[in-house]
Amino acid sequence: MHLARGDEEILLAGADLFDAPPTEAWTAKFLSSEGHHLFAAVDADAPIGFVSGVETTHPDKGTEMFLYELSVHCEHRNRGVGRALVGALADLARSRGCYGMWVATEPDNAAALATYGAAGAEPPVPCVTLGWAFDAAGNGCASRG
Repeated sequence: MHLARGDEEILLAGADLFDAPPTEAWTAKFLSSEGHHLFAAVDADAPIGFVSGVETTHPDKGTEMFLYELSVHCEHRNRGVGRALVGALADLARSRGCYGMWVATEPDNAAALATYGAAGAEPPVPCVTLGWAFDAAGNGCASRG
Protein backbone atom coordinates (compact mmCIF):
# COMPACT_ATOMS: atom_id res chain seq x y z
CA MET A 1 0.00 0.00 0.00
CA HIS A 2 1.26 3.47 -0.92
CA LEU A 3 1.24 5.45 2.31
CA ALA A 4 0.27 9.11 2.37
CA ARG A 5 -0.49 11.85 4.87
CA GLY A 6 -2.83 10.34 7.45
CA ASP A 7 -1.13 6.91 7.34
CA GLU A 8 1.45 7.77 10.01
CA GLU A 9 0.17 5.10 12.42
CA ILE A 10 0.76 2.34 9.85
CA LEU A 11 4.35 3.42 9.36
CA LEU A 12 4.97 3.88 13.09
CA ALA A 13 3.56 0.39 13.77
CA GLY A 14 6.46 -0.99 11.70
CA ALA A 15 9.16 0.73 13.78
CA ASP A 16 11.16 -2.51 13.99
CA LEU A 17 11.68 -2.40 10.21
CA PHE A 18 13.73 0.79 10.41
CA ASP A 19 17.35 1.36 11.44
CA ALA A 20 16.07 3.50 14.32
CA PRO A 21 12.51 4.08 15.49
CA PRO A 22 10.81 6.67 13.27
CA THR A 23 9.56 9.78 15.05
CA GLU A 24 6.05 11.13 14.64
CA ALA A 25 7.36 14.48 13.37
CA TRP A 26 9.73 13.01 10.76
CA THR A 27 7.09 10.50 9.66
CA ALA A 28 4.51 13.25 9.14
CA LYS A 29 7.04 15.38 7.24
CA PHE A 30 8.08 12.48 4.98
CA LEU A 31 4.52 11.43 4.15
CA SER A 32 3.42 15.00 3.40
CA SER A 33 6.45 15.97 1.29
CA GLU A 34 5.94 16.14 -2.46
CA GLY A 35 8.01 13.52 -4.26
CA HIS A 36 8.56 11.37 -1.16
CA HIS A 37 7.04 7.89 -1.36
CA LEU A 38 6.73 4.92 0.95
CA PHE A 39 5.07 1.61 0.17
CA ALA A 40 4.31 -0.79 3.03
CA ALA A 41 3.61 -4.51 2.82
CA VAL A 42 1.04 -5.42 5.46
CA ASP A 43 0.07 -8.84 6.78
CA ALA A 44 -2.77 -9.18 9.32
CA ASP A 45 -2.78 -5.39 9.81
CA ALA A 46 0.94 -5.33 10.71
CA PRO A 47 3.67 -3.87 8.48
CA ILE A 48 6.10 -6.59 7.36
CA GLY A 49 8.15 -4.53 4.93
CA PHE A 50 8.57 -1.17 3.27
CA VAL A 51 10.37 0.61 0.48
CA SER A 52 10.93 4.35 0.38
CA GLY A 53 11.84 6.50 -2.57
CA VAL A 54 12.48 10.14 -3.31
CA GLU A 55 12.06 11.83 -6.68
CA THR A 56 15.01 14.00 -7.66
CA THR A 57 14.89 16.45 -10.54
CA HIS A 58 17.81 18.13 -12.28
CA PRO A 59 17.54 20.85 -14.96
CA ASP A 60 19.36 18.87 -17.65
CA LYS A 61 18.23 15.35 -16.78
CA GLY A 62 14.62 15.41 -15.69
CA THR A 63 13.31 13.36 -12.78
CA GLU A 64 14.54 10.02 -11.48
CA MET A 65 13.55 7.94 -8.48
CA PHE A 66 16.11 7.29 -5.74
CA LEU A 67 15.25 4.08 -3.89
CA TYR A 68 16.21 5.25 -0.41
CA GLU A 69 15.60 2.17 1.70
CA LEU A 70 14.12 -1.32 1.57
CA SER A 71 13.36 -3.48 4.59
CA VAL A 72 11.49 -6.76 5.01
CA HIS A 73 10.95 -8.41 8.38
CA CYS A 74 13.22 -11.46 8.68
CA GLU A 75 10.26 -13.85 9.03
CA HIS A 76 8.90 -12.72 5.64
CA ARG A 77 12.07 -12.71 3.54
CA ASN A 78 12.55 -14.90 0.46
CA ARG A 79 8.82 -14.79 -0.33
CA GLY A 80 8.84 -12.02 -2.96
CA VAL A 81 7.86 -9.20 -0.59
CA GLY A 82 10.98 -7.11 -1.30
CA ARG A 83 10.71 -7.68 -5.05
CA ALA A 84 7.03 -6.64 -4.97
CA LEU A 85 7.82 -3.48 -2.99
CA VAL A 86 10.63 -2.50 -5.38
CA GLY A 87 8.33 -3.25 -8.32
CA ALA A 88 5.62 -1.01 -6.87
CA LEU A 89 8.09 1.86 -6.50
CA ALA A 90 9.38 1.32 -10.05
CA ASP A 91 5.80 1.30 -11.40
CA LEU A 92 5.10 4.55 -9.57
CA ALA A 93 8.29 6.08 -10.94
CA ARG A 94 7.27 5.16 -14.49
CA SER A 95 3.76 6.54 -13.99
CA ARG A 96 5.19 9.84 -12.70
CA GLY A 97 7.44 10.22 -15.75
CA CYS A 98 10.77 9.35 -14.12
CA TYR A 99 13.45 8.43 -16.63
CA GLY A 100 14.94 5.84 -14.27
CA MET A 101 15.44 4.62 -10.75
CA TRP A 102 18.62 3.91 -8.79
CA VAL A 103 19.79 2.52 -5.47
CA ALA A 104 23.12 2.14 -3.72
CA THR A 105 24.02 -0.80 -1.50
CA GLU A 106 27.11 -2.42 -0.10
CA PRO A 107 28.90 -4.79 -2.52
CA ASP A 108 28.67 -7.67 -0.03
CA ASN A 109 24.92 -7.26 0.63
CA ALA A 110 23.91 -10.41 -1.24
CA ALA A 111 20.24 -10.22 -0.19
CA ALA A 112 19.85 -6.66 -1.47
CA LEU A 113 21.69 -7.40 -4.72
CA ALA A 114 19.50 -10.47 -5.33
CA THR A 115 16.29 -8.56 -4.56
CA TYR A 116 17.14 -5.61 -6.79
CA GLY A 117 18.25 -7.93 -9.59
CA ALA A 118 15.03 -9.95 -9.32
CA ALA A 119 13.08 -6.69 -9.54
CA GLY A 120 14.80 -5.81 -12.83
CA ALA A 121 17.80 -3.69 -11.81
CA GLU A 122 20.75 -3.90 -14.16
CA PRO A 123 24.30 -4.68 -13.02
CA PRO A 124 25.88 -1.75 -11.20
CA VAL A 125 28.13 0.86 -12.69
CA PRO A 126 31.20 1.18 -10.42
CA CYS A 127 31.22 4.39 -8.42
CA VAL A 128 32.54 5.92 -5.24
CA THR A 129 30.10 7.25 -2.66
CA LEU A 130 31.14 10.16 -0.46
CA GLY A 131 29.13 11.63 2.39
CA TRP A 132 28.76 14.58 4.71
CA ALA A 133 27.66 14.15 8.33
CA PHE A 134 25.42 16.81 9.88
CA ASP A 135 23.82 16.68 13.30
CA ALA A 136 20.44 14.93 13.46
CA ALA A 137 18.54 18.14 14.27
CA GLY A 138 19.75 19.80 11.08
CA ASN A 139 21.57 22.53 13.01
CA GLY A 140 24.79 22.46 11.03
CA CYS A 141 27.86 20.31 10.99
CA ALA A 142 28.43 17.72 13.68
CA SER A 143 31.57 18.27 15.69
CA ARG A 144 34.36 15.97 14.55
CA GLY A 145 36.94 17.09 17.13
